[in-house]
Amino acid sequence: MKSILLAAGLATATFTGTAAFAAPEAYVLDPSHSQIVFSYNHLGFSTTTGMFSGFEGTISFDQEDPAASSVEVTFPVSSMMTGWEKRDAHFQSEDFFNTAQNADVSFKSTSIEVTGEKTADITGDLTMNGTTKPVTLKAEMTQMGDHPMQKKPWVGFNATTTVIRSDYGLGQFAPFVSDEVEIMISIEASKAE
Repeated sequence: MKSILLAAGLATATFTGTAAFAAPEAYVLDPSHSQIVFSYNHLGFSTTTGMFSGFEGTISFDQEDPAASSVEVTFPVSSMMTGWEKRDAHFQSEDFFNTAQNADVSFKSTSIEVTGEKTADITGDLTMNGTTKPVTLKAEMTQMGDHPMQKKPWVGFNATTTVIRSDYGLGQFAPFVSDEVEIMISIEASKAE
């Protein structure tokens, strides 16, 4: 999912009006302002949420040819936070992610389709729990320009997608606990020095 958010950043950078670059440029995620939030329905009684945050990563972005841009990111399942330690431990057990054998989540972009001035669909391969499936992010750039305190180029964006957890061997308790997991990504990234 960290990987998901990096792919979204890649696409959102394509919507800017900045001058074209001769070669791909790297952007670095701001781990203090980048989060992936997921939510699912629990037995019809409540919506449960969780989050990944504090991760780092880079985006290779080609302003002249966005299709030549790329992102490939991996981050640990153990960085998941749901607000209840017993649930965090259960998600990492053999019932779900089995982190003893599948410690990481990864994403590798495969295509980008610009859909508007500030929007794009980013498709890539999401690997969780040892299974790889395609996923598409609906991304929207929130802002691009110089950071007022850091004094360097910065970009921010939001993205959303839905995954079917049973597609990744994570379907325990479905359909009572919803098989669909909604994902919302919000990140900031700075131009690498």
